[in-house]
Amino acid sequence: MPLPRTARTFSPPVMEARRWLDGVTFPADRPLINVSQAAPVEAPPEALRRVVAEAALNRPEAHLYGPVLGLPELREEVATQWSAAYGGTLAAENVAITSGCNQAFCAAITTLCAEGDEVIVPTPWYFNHKMWLDMAGVRSVALPAGAELLPDPDQAARLITPRTRAIVLVTPNNPGGVEYPADLVRAFFDLARSCGIALIVDETYRDFDERPGAPHDLFHDPDWHDTLIQLYSFSKAYRLTGHRVGAMVASPARLAEAEKFLDTVTICPNQLGQIAALWGMQNLGQWLAGERTEILDRRAAIHDNMPKLLAQGWRLLGCGAYFAYMAHPFEETSDQLAPKLVREAGVLLLPGTMFQPEDHASGQREMRVAFANLDRAGITTLFERLEALRWPLAPATGNA
Repeated sequence: MPLPRTARTFSPPVMEARRWLDGVTFPADRPLINVSQAAPVEAPPEALRRVVAEAALNRPEAHLYGPVLGLPELREEVATQWSAAYGGTLAAENVAITSGCNQAFCAAITTLCAEGDEVIVPTPWYFNHKMWLDMAGVRSVALPAGAELLPDPDQAARLITPRTRAIVLVTPNNPGGVEYPADLVRAFFDLARSCGIALIVDETYRDFDERPGAPHDLFHDPDWHDTLIQLYSFSKAYRLTGHRVGAMVASPARLAEAEKFLDTVTICPNQLGQIAALWGMQNLGQWLAGERTEILDRRAAIHDNMPKLLAQGWRLLGCGAYFAYMAHPFEETSDQLAPKLVREAGVLLLPGTMFQPEDHASGQREMRVAFANLDRAGITTLFERLEALRWPLAPATGNA
């Protein structure tokens, strides 16, 4: 008997990692350092919270069903700001508001794929993308990242078959943190266009890209919507994770197909969250710039502290946005070490095995640190704890 859809994939990794905390106590002088999840833990700024409270009290329509594809004024604001930021021309009809960026991905795949189709996904991959592809009956075709965790368009071209429907890129990357160069993103776009497939670009962390200006020029192309589907999250920018507000940017025809999925799953995105996202876009530009500066300083703190670990055989494979992706030097595999880190070092992070196919041995040597909620002092403490580990090392040939 065929497995039900949910049985085709693994358990949610972040929830699995939280179970490692069960029964573990952390002394006052060594509290838990939780770098397992890439989500802000602080509340939105007070001014934004007041906007949400006012809307909840005084706007009755905020508690009712809204348009399936989102509030028109928010769609218009995204189109206007994206046109200015990327140098292209977008209209509100190119924008759908979704219940978080994960739902935007699910909607995009649902408009593209039938049972047994294939989607090319660079590894290490974002595990929720893999989970949805599994549950949708779509084969995830792994594209192992090369030097500096960058995927190779030529290698991707060799993986395309008649069942391929899309290539997925996440930049800045989760879990690797790396920012894909504009010419690399363009090369993938050209490849996808030439093969008649879609390019899905998840830019959840675009607000924390180190580079000034637009990260790519894909919207300059007047026919970008024939190939490109862009995804975005308001959660990281305005600390709205609990409100679930994301966006999907695509052709009106594709959004009309996505509307069928969205109407069936949630009917409409959260109204209060959309009101918050719109106000944030219109009023919190300077505040968001400060958030970006702080995240970039924490990224710099990772690099500043990395020499402590390099001497012991650790390697920094990628760093940016919310993430540092590292190779550890120890004899045990990362999925064995991660629960052990909780007990013996008071550190909760995710093993690389959660971001790689089961047959990719590289995941056994890798770990992801989501550092966005640690200040410089916290990052220093994290590295001191990792430096103090005295576990058996892998043979020299196993440190790659």
